[in-house]
Amino acid sequence: MRPLARRPLLLAAMAAPMLARAQEAEFPSRAVRVIVPFPAGGAADVLTRTLMDQLRPLWKQPVVVENMPGAGGNIGAQAAARAEPDGHTLFASPPGPLVINRFLYRQLPYDATKFVPVTVMAKVPNLVVAGPKLAARNVAELVAEARRRPGELTYASQGNGSTSHLTGAMFEALTGTRLIHVPYRGEAPALVDVVAGQVDLMFGNLTAALPQYQGNRLRILAVTDAQRASVIPEVPTAAEAGIANFISAAWFALATPPGTPAALAAQISAQAARALQVPALRARYAELGAEPVGQPPAATSAFFAEEADRWSNVIRFAQVTLD
Repeated sequence: MRPLARRPLLLAAMAAPMLARAQEAEFPSRAVRVIVPFPAGGAADVLTRTLMDQLRPLWKQPVVVENMPGAGGNIGAQAAARAEPDGHTLFASPPGPLVINRFLYRQLPYDATKFVPVTVMAKVPNLVVAGPKLAARNVAELVAEARRRPGELTYASQGNGSTSHLTGAMFEALTGTRLIHVPYRGEAPALVDVVAGQVDLMFGNLTAALPQYQGNRLRILAVTDAQRASVIPEVPTAAEAGIANFISAAWFALATPPGTPAALAAQISAQAARALQVPALRARYAELGAEPVGQPPAATSAFFAEEADRWSNVIRFAQVTLD
């Protein structure tokens, strides 16, 4: 009788992977919801919508991009973390909610390490952006003015703890200056006030700032990357402008809620990678100053770990903490 007693357990063990494969084959079986934890119009939103435009016909299901800004991206992250882990809710985010915020906040309403990495959609260099009222015309003049007026120049960011905020802290540390940080709920509203001259400068990303730069509504003093950006080759790198080791780039990734089967995450990653090779998408990303990536989940997980190490060091050095 013992072999017969084991039979239900054996059948259950065999059925589980078969059921998982069936669920993966059926994905998506209904509308896909994509949570972006920042406002519409920013880089996270634009890059995500561009990718979803390519995935929608492939999936043959509606794809709804939902902007849920607030608390440095934590509100959207919390909603995504609580969603069913069946692939029909995706989380599209820059580094903050997925990597940085756990080093900034004393307590979070979600565990960022439990998200299942899918892929990095794109990487975008950050910039030193000057508003129309700032007298400085280059980085050397900006540093000189900031040293002459400590604690007076203001810089906008996407929000407390964002890469924009931390890039500003890195600038202060590398140049021995002191600026006033003005956080916003996303990059788009921050840029509005920079263009209007309400804030002196911003350490924002190329995707969001490029249209304003091309329209002569703001100036880009430097690219915080090892190489110049191909879409604005006339703008020097921070190192060329006189600040060594000033390297900061934004990235935008897809993740799924905790508990999502690894095979399903890999399936979505492969589909996203194919979409990121479509010439129309690549041309659109290039217009935005973004480099398509499309790496598999394992590489994305390793990248998250590298970024966590880098930004946690910046946070400790700058002594940035949030409640």
